[in-house]
Parts: sequence; C-alpha cells; structure tokens
Amino acid sequence: MASYLIIVESPAKSKTIKKFLGSNYKVEASMGHIRDLPKSQLGIDIENHFEPKYINIRGKADLIKKLKKAAKDSKKVFLATDPDREGEAISWHLASLLDVPEKNLVRVTFNEITESAVKKAIANPRNIDMNLVDAQQARRVLDRIVGYKISPLLWKNVKKGLSAGRVQSVAVELIVDREREIEKFIPEEYWTITATLAKEKSTKTFEAKFYGKGDKKTDISSKEEADKILKDLKNADYIISSIKPGEKKRHPAPPFITSTLQQEASRKYGFGASKTMMIAQQLYEGLDIKGHGTIGLITYMRTDSARISEEAQKEAESIIKSTYGNDFYPTAPNVYKSKKSAQDAHEAIRPSYLHIKPEEIKDSLSNEQFKLYKLIWERFMASQMASAVFTTLAIDIRAGEYLLKANGSQIKFPGFMTLYTETNESGENEKDVILPPLSEGEKVVKKEISPKQHFTEPPPRYSEASLVKALEEKGIGRPSTYAPTITTIISRGYIEKEKKVLYPTELGTIVTDLLKENFANIMDIAFTAEMETDLDEIEEGKIPWKEVIDNFYGPFSETLKVAEEKIGKVELTYEESDVQCEKCGRMMVIKQGKYGKFLACPGFPECRNAKPIVEETGKFCPVCHGKVLIRKTRRGKKYYACENSKACNFMIWEEPTDTNCPKCGNFMYKKGKKLICCNDNCKYEIESESVKK
Repeated sequence: MASYLIIVESPAKSKTIKKFLGSNYKVEASMGHIRDLPKSQLGIDIENHFEPKYINIRGKADLIKKLKKAAKDSKKVFLATDPDREGEAISWHLASLLDVPEKNLVRVTFNEITESAVKKAIANPRNIDMNLVDAQQARRVLDRIVGYKISPLLWKNVKKGLSAGRVQSVAVELIVDREREIEKFIPEEYWTITATLAKEKSTKTFEAKFYGKGDKKTDISSKEEADKILKDLKNADYIISSIKPGEKKRHPAPPFITSTLQQEASRKYGFGASKTMMIAQQLYEGLDIKGHGTIGLITYMRTDSARISEEAQKEAESIIKSTYGNDFYPTAPNVYKSKKSAQDAHEAIRPSYLHIKPEEIKDSLSNEQFKLYKLIWERFMASQMASAVFTTLAIDIRAGEYLLKANGSQIKFPGFMTLYTETNESGENEKDVILPPLSEGEKVVKKEISPKQHFTEPPPRYSEASLVKALEEKGIGRPSTYAPTITTIISRGYIEKEKKVLYPTELGTIVTDLLKENFANIMDIAFTAEMETDLDEIEEGKIPWKEVIDNFYGPFSETLKVAEEKIGKVELTYEESDVQCEKCGRMMVIKQGKYGKFLACPGFPECRNAKPIVEETGKFCPVCHGKVLIRKTRRGKKYYACENSKACNFMIWEEPTDTNCPKCGNFMYKKGKKLICCNDNCKYEIESESVKK
C-alpha cells in the first residue's frame, strides 16, 4: 500500500510524475475541477456577503469516492494541481472534500514536470495560499454575477442562448469598433517615386526613393504633383551627395509568454489560440518520448513573466557555445523585463530539457506537437544568444533641386538569427539590400523612374493573434483567459472567423451596442483593466476579495434595475437564402447556432423546420456517385462526405482537387506532397509537384 498520495488534474500529468517516484507514492487525477457553482442558478448568496454555494460537479461522485478512500489510506496527501490561481482553487476544493486532517494535507507546485522539480517540490511543501484561492473566487463570482444577471435580459429582448461576460463582451466590442473604423475610413491618395540607378558603365542597378525638395520631406498627394516632379527628374543629373556607413544591432525576442506564444503560433502555423494552448498543455503534462519514457517537454504554459531560472540560463549558455561558438553567446546573459502587470509567479515558457532538440524526437510527436515544441525550443535558445549585427549604408542623391535616398543593409554577424527570427504580421523577414561601392560626388546613371499611386488603408481587422495582443496591451484578461474568451465569442455567434480574420456578426454588433448603452462600466476597457488589477491585489493579499465584489455590485445592481425597465425588444434580421422551406413554402433564412450557421424557417414558432447548410464541392462519390458535400464537425473542422450519408459511408478529411485520377477517373485529394485517388479500390498516387497548375 502506498504511504503517500499525490493528486494532480490530468491522467497525462499523473503518468509523467509516476515515473519519478517510488512505490511509496500513488498518483491520482482529479480530472480538473471537482466542485463549482451550480449551472441552474446564480449560486451566490448576495445577502450573505456574496458567499458562493459550491456543489460537487455532476458525474464526479465515483471519482470523489475513489479519491477519499485513497486519501484515507495515505499518511500524507500532496495536492499538486497547476501552479496558478485555478490550480490553487482546485487544491482548496480537494482539501475541503477529502476529510483529511489539515496536518496531512500539503500543497506542492512545480513550474516544469521534471524529476528534480517534482522531488524538490515534494521536499518543500507549503500550505494552500488563500490569497490565490480568493483571487480565483473573486473572478468566478464576478463573472457569474455579470453573466447570470445580464444574460436573461439578452434572452428576453434579443435571442435565447446569448451570454454576456466581463472579458468576452469587451473583446467583441474591440472587433465591432474596429469594423466601424474600417467602414468610416476615407482613403487618401498619395504617390511615391522610385528611381532605378546604376554606376556609369555598369549593368547592376539599385533603387533610390524620392525624399523631397532640398532637405525637406515632401509628400506627393496628386498625379499633377507627381508629374511635375517626374518632368524635372527626367532631365536631372544624379549626384551622390552623402554616404553614411553605419552599424545596427538587432536583438533577439524574449522567450515566450502565453500571449506571444499564441500570436507567433498563429502567424507561423495558423493555429488558433485554443489550439495552441491545447498542444502546449500536452507538451507540459507529458508525452511518451522514445528513449526517454513519459516526460514533460516544456515549462508551465500560462504565464506573463519573461523571467527564466539561473539553471536554464547556464544550460543554454553551454549548448550555445558548444554548438555555435563563443561569439554567439552575449558578453553578459540576456535579461528580459516583464510587463508591470505581470504576475511573475512562473518562468517564461521554455523547454524543460534543453538538450532534447526538436529534430531528435520528431518521430515521437504529432506534426502539430513537433511544430510547437520546435517553436518554443528555438525561440528560447535564440533569446539567450548574441544580437545580430548589420552593416548599414545611407546614401543621399541630389537630382537638381530634389533629394533621393537609398539605404543598404547587410548581415555582418548573424547571431541569434542563425537559429530563429520572429515573424512579423505579414510573415516576412528582413532581407539584405546590397548597394554598389559608391563615392561622394560621383555621378550615377538614371535607368528608369517609376511613379506609383497609393491610397491610405484602414486599420486591419483583428486576427486571433492581434486580438490577443490588444487584450494583453489593454490589460484585459490574463494568460489563462485569452483562448477561452475567443472560443466563446465565436461559438456564441458574436464574431466569425474567415481566413484568420475576425468579423463581427449582426448579432455581435447589436449585443455590443445594447451593452454599451446600458452597462457602460462593463463595456469600459479601463474599468475592465482596473478590475484585473483588483484581482491581482487580492492575490497579493492587499485587499479582501469580498470587498472588491461589494464595491462592484452596488453600482451594478442599480444599473441593472434601470436596464430592465429601459431595454425593449430588438428585432434581428436574417440573411435570406435561395432555399424554400418544404413544409410551408417560405424562403429559409441563415441563422447562427452553437455549431455554426444553419438554415431555418422564418415562420418560427409556427413552422420549426431547420436544416444544415449544404455546400457542394462539384465532385461525385466514388462509391455511389452521389454529390460530395462539405460538412463540419461540432468543433468546426471541415470534412468531405457523400450526400447519401445514411446509406454510404464515404468521407475524407482532405479537400478534393481539380485533378482526376488517370487510372480510374475519380477525383484526387492532396495529402502532403502527394495527390491520392479518393477511390479506396484504386488509391493511385502521384507527386503533386508533377501536376501542372
């Protein structure tokens, strides 16, 4: 019989920890939260100073019974849930349920699931941190009050099934406001002029950009202005008036925190925030790695601190020097500052075992796990490397009364860029611009002058990556909330995601306007950010959590009373489809449901006809020759299936191509670098590169 019990949240984490400990330890999983507020009611005693009414989560009775028995049979129970507010609260709930003497209950935390970290934590247990628990309780109670008090107003006056939330409503507001900026934007014309120049008797050219008249910057706002300048430039001599060589450094980006990991995974791989966190959780909790067994590959992934441990820094130094040479390590270790609002309870996200390189374990990981681990490993190692050094050249060129400028830049020392460079919003990296050897006073030859008309552009719509960045910069939410917030506002139909871009729906716009008009504080970005600061202060033990709720609830309840009397029925308009309702003859409309768009009869509730939207591919099933349709799983993932789904089980995940199989004539789909016939009895394959586009 094991003498000690360790309780974690997940079976994956349990499996990883077991391998580090002897037979005296039993490791069990709570499967996340075991107690929560009831779903069927507010669950908060407003009159009794906002006391939460927690209940055991339905379906967990057998698990609780099992944990109680295991705890009773153990000398000591180690509560090893995640090292954050949520994890602390889970441990507190476990402690309340297990009927174990307080002296036999201890809290242990580790930032990485390695043998040394786990054993060190068990050797240094502590009491449950009630400040952390209270910060989590405050967030949960605040969100419950906002959600359960405002949502019924939306159900009554807009549409059933809607919800409001402190963070989610502000996130939708950002997207709605951005859309309105775009709609109101008036483009302004401007022109640029580029001269293609060359040294005399040389065929190699370089580009210079028009700067202005004399030494003053001149903006060109019309074709007439551009034509006048072009006329003068055509007959001018081009003389090198100034050459300024220089040097600039490019510093590595800091190691990942939650928000920057979500942003970079989105830019590089198109991962949504929730997908990134799901994969990161798998890497943290532990995977079966060939030659290593089950190990956790990264440190805790919910963090807003850029701090790293001294041990990790020293190990990185050793690997960098031995792999790349001493010059690739800085003279003093790189230290990165965290934001003022950062909790700093955990390190930045980094590999748990720096010596385990991504390529070495590729075969043990799924493609997505490998991509994310490689990203984290390379970003961390690069963050510890020396800066890249560029030689720069700034050249001024006189052409009559006008000034043109040419700028060159070359890598002198690659530094961290040997391993990794951060992706910008457009996915581009810095390129060398090489200028020919020139001297002051030298005359160069004009080869071509190219004017180009441009128009100013509105601010871009948010992507998941840029929305996370905006939420973080404005102090809205915390690392653990970004991904679930985005998932919620998409699933509720407030916003839509198309090719990485987030658009507000009519429903999202109506709800936002309704909330802004009636609940100004809830929708105020500064107020929401201030509330996050209050939660941080609860965690630091500076203010009691119920005081924060009390200060919020008084004004909120008064606002609620006014809103209940003021808000009237809002009529939603729906886009009409070209599909006729077969039951009553009306033209069906497109509605947004929990799992996406669907067709519904506008005669509801008299006619309740509804059906999925059918998207055809133009291809035919290789089994029964029915139409192949685009369908979606409940999670929104596309797949392709026969229209006769009840009689025919044909389906594929890969998108059909326009290429037909040369062997049997059925359509082919692309998988990796190959085109494969959709017919299971054929499965003819060809390299996709060999197919002419």
